[in-house]
Amino acid sequence: MATLHDLLALKGHEVIAVQPADTVLQAANLMNERNIGGVVVLDGGTLAGIFTERDVLRRVVAPGLDPATTRVAAVMSAPVLTCPPDLSIDDCATLMTTRGVRHLPVQDAAGLTGMVTIRDLLTHKVSEQQATLEQMNQYLYDVR
Repeated sequence: MATLHDLLALKGHEVIAVQPADTVLQAANLMNERNIGGVVVLDGGTLAGIFTERDVLRRVVAPGLDPATTRVAAVMSAPVLTCPPDLSIDDCATLMTTRGVRHLPVQDAAGLTGMVTIRDLLTHKVSEQQATLEQMNQYLYDVR
């Protein structure tokens, strides 16, 4: 069974991060530049929170806060749900679905090893199903 370690080996281990003192505008610009929906918030190398598009809408836009002056620390989601790299992709999908999260930092005893998104899991599942279909087609046509 495939694990998050396997997924990150294909996807990459890069984690895009901001600091708690950064402004929401800085974080939003970074997310736009990188075409991502969330960043981790690191305070001195320690995972302090996560900041996502959902946080922008619910905690900045809806209450009418100024993104140029609002600090990420004031509107980030914390504590952060994380998962270990040896977690199966299926268990991770279940965890993300039941907890309602779309971005999940992967962390082991040494620290952050990557970030997975619900899109990453969906992409993996579709790829897995396509491979199964190709194997079934190959089997059917080889039998004839």
